[in-house]
Amino acid sequence: MDKIYMNGLSFYGYHGVFPEENKLGQRFFVDLILEMDLQPAGTTDDLEKTANYGDIYATVKEIVEGEPIKLVETVTESIASSLLSSYPLIQKCTVKVIKPDPPIPGHYDSVAIEMTRSRA
Repeated sequence: MDKIYMNGLSFYGYHGVFPEENKLGQRFFVDLILEMDLQPAGTTDDLEKTANYGDIYATVKEIVEGEPIKLVETVTESIASSLLSSYPLIQKCTVKVIKPDPPIPGHYDSVAIEMTRSRA
């Protein structure tokens, strides 16, 4: 299966279990791996035979910058589900949502959730 990588999509959202996260918000980064047959697009140069990156970015943005959700796990699942339901050419997707500044003590680069979902 061929793959499209979209890395480091950056958003500002209000997700988290603590009230200050829902009020102040924070940065979120999203990495995507979209698996599909890209040969038709590669041989015809036809945008309709692939996934439109701009449309996918807008779909993810709507979720991450939308209504507050408590768990990053739910944000990740929502993105994966939306991509599979909105883009029929995508057969499988891996979604990684990175929360670089969660309000937990300690030294770390980030906390991230990664899920892989495919069509039944």
